Amino acid sequence: MNARWDGLLTDCRLATLRDDGTPYGAIERAALGWHQGRIVFAGAQSELPGAPDALATHVESAAGAWITPGLIDCHTHLVFGGDRAGEFELRLNGASYEEIARAGGGIVSSVEKTRAVNPEALLASSLRRARALLRDGVTTLEIKSGYGLDLDSETKMLEVARGVGAVLGVDVRTTFLGAHAVPPEFAGRQSDYVDEICIRMLPAIARSGVADAVDAFCENIAFTPGETRRVFEAARALGLPVKLHADQLSDSGGAALAAEFGALSADHLEFTSEAGVRAMAAAGSVAVLLPAAFYALRETQLPPVASLRAHGVPIAVASDLNPGTSPMLSLRLALNMACTLFRLTPAEALRGATVNAARALGLSDRGLLVPGLRADFTVWNIDHPAELCYWIGGDLARAVYAGGMRRH
Repeated sequence: MNARWDGLLTDCRLATLRDDGTPYGAIERAALGWHQGRIVFAGAQSELPGAPDALATHVESAAGAWITPGLIDCHTHLVFGGDRAGEFELRLNGASYEEIARAGGGIVSSVEKTRAVNPEALLASSLRRARALLRDGVTTLEIKSGYGLDLDSETKMLEVARGVGAVLGVDVRTTFLGAHAVPPEFAGRQSDYVDEICIRMLPAIARSGVADAVDAFCENIAFTPGETRRVFEAARALGLPVKLHADQLSDSGGAALAAEFGALSADHLEFTSEAGVRAMAAAGSVAVLLPAAFYALRETQLPPVASLRAHGVPIAVASDLNPGTSPMLSLRLALNMACTLFRLTPAEALRGATVNAARALGLSDRGLLVPGLRADFTVWNIDHPAELCYWIGGDLARAVYAGGMRRH
């Protein structure tokens, strides 16, 4: 052959996650080859088109290890200043998320800390969190803004998020979440702040190219459906796809509103109605479940998993890594919680952090181990794919590759 592959792993077991009727799309006694950042072979080793040493520059035996697509964390707030450990103590003493937020805590408290920190320090603290996800098998992650709430600070957050990807060599998708909370300078003038987002902030963000999508927090302690609609209309006019924090604390019709705008995803969904699920199914929006926030807030209202299944809505799972309601540094732990708390099967949860998570980010070039897709994959120290959801903690990732390059 004219060009040898860059790499080839032999003697492995592949969880391709192809929807071919086999559990996990599994292939035993397999091999995985890649070239120029793309998978060129993912199949039975006996079907290799030549001797391994003749096919690839670098050949290595995986000694029977399982390989999955790289995990995709499709909902994080990873860039922020400070922490909110004090609020954790308040919640343990009986204060609710809503009570803390209305008393000046919550998102607004993170805004003050994030605005105050310089970009270099913000990047350094964000890298520590991102490295924890990378060590856990994550090769693509989404990072939202939303702790700046003014144009300069939101831009700073999004640029830092891009910097995280550049330093670690993983793909970071950025989301503008200006409609996360009302900043102190707009206290009592929420409608004016929505104007600020739509008229000034969003056009500038779109011009700068620092955001891949737009999000909003549609909730009784955040933005109304009408205000969210204004933000989404402005985003659509600028050609930016949308997603939504929807129906986490109450049913405000957020899932249906997201679907109306063809949202990539609607996230949380604990209080989403049957009508909201049907709307998501019709729109092709992904349901992103965030079990760590459910756990941290000690919620009791389960998301409508049975209805999502019945209507064929793709289900993704993410960490929701944030300083207040989900200080979660492990996507695998989120998968365990999705199974234990929400009753997903391990196969559903793993698809939720790969192929369906990719769809929630509008990405069609990853999430499966098939030729032509990105060579994003993780080699695991496990004996069965279900162990990725079974083990609570632990260091299971033997090697993590993004774009065909080993990153961990």
